[in-house]
Amino acid sequence: MKTYQLLITTCPCIYRSMRKLIAITYAAVLALVMATAIGAALPVAYAGDGSLVIGSIRDFPGEVLRYDATTGDFIDVFVPPFGGGNFGACCPVFGPDENLYLPSILGHSVLRYNGATGEFIDEFVPAGSGGLFIPIVAVFGPDGNLYVGSVGNNSILRYNGSSGDFIDAFVPSGSGGLTGDLDPQIFVFGPDGNLYVASFGTDSVLRYDGSSGAFLGAFVPSGSGGLDDTVGMDFGPDGNLYVGSQATDSILRYDGITGEFIDVFVPSGDGGLSELVGVLFGPDGNLYVASVGTDSVLRYDGWNGAFLGAFVPSGSGGLVGPRVFVFKEKITICHRPPGNPNKSNTLSIGHLSGSDHIAHGDSVGACQ
Repeated sequence: MKTYQLLITTCPCIYRSMRKLIAITYAAVLALVMATAIGAALPVAYAGDGSLVIGSIRDFPGEVLRYDATTGDFIDVFVPPFGGGNFGACCPVFGPDENLYLPSILGHSVLRYNGATGEFIDEFVPAGSGGLFIPIVAVFGPDGNLYVGSVGNNSILRYNGSSGDFIDAFVPSGSGGLTGDLDPQIFVFGPDGNLYVASFGTDSVLRYDGSSGAFLGAFVPSGSGGLDDTVGMDFGPDGNLYVGSQATDSILRYDGITGEFIDVFVPSGDGGLSELVGVLFGPDGNLYVASVGTDSVLRYDGWNGAFLGAFVPSGSGGLVGPRVFVFKEKITICHRPPGNPNKSNTLSIGHLSGSDHIAHGDSVGACQ
């Protein structure tokens, strides 16, 4: 079963709304942050108890917020500002071990947190490992390894999914024209196992071999269908690719096999959509979109694109600058019966129930 995760992020390197930060020199941004620190699938029936995890960082360094995945109600602050050395809570992702991984934009590292409680565990990818510089998006691939977009040098780096050790530059700097100041944007592994990368700088979607990282060409050519400033994207239940065009505040649909333009799935500004970023199909089969300009997450019918309302209302729980989002429906834990640890067993429970289990002696991940 596909794991749905909702990440919402504002970072100095992904989207037009962050160009104000990019205009400031990196040294100035780093100085500001340090001063602050020192001074202070098919649609499935969805049965609650899942969560929606969002990186909210318009106000640096940001925080990771959690919402009810069924109602959109605010639950709690999952990772607080500066939690574990977080310098830019952009794009959290859940790993195969059920823990949360968070690229630290100005820390040039990837941090790991308990997937049930949000408690800091460790620095999974050390600062600068393999040349990591301004990491934004992180994705676990089909091989179980971690792929991290290094915007500072326009590359995608690969790390061992268990140890965090650097493996290689999976997509070398500039490969396939990945040279824009904001590249790489969001990237996903497609149904065919290849890697699809949103290129903000070239207004296109680039495709790379999912095993070797070799450039295979522009899957969605520059400007196709009116694509302008490519941001979030996701493959839908119909197998087609849905791509966010930030400059036009619309979502375009492309054939999932050929990359040919099909139609405008969500028209410009529909439902108040403003400065869109993250685009993701949820466990209910509907399409969820991060609207930075309204500090909200909007929901659209997954089959016809009709606006269904604001799933996370503007500013709910302190949400500012939502970007990428992740639904986390279930979490695997090792249940240890009190007084009888020899009868431990692996359970899959609703994500929102995870912290209660941890408080009673259970642990995240399958029993070993």
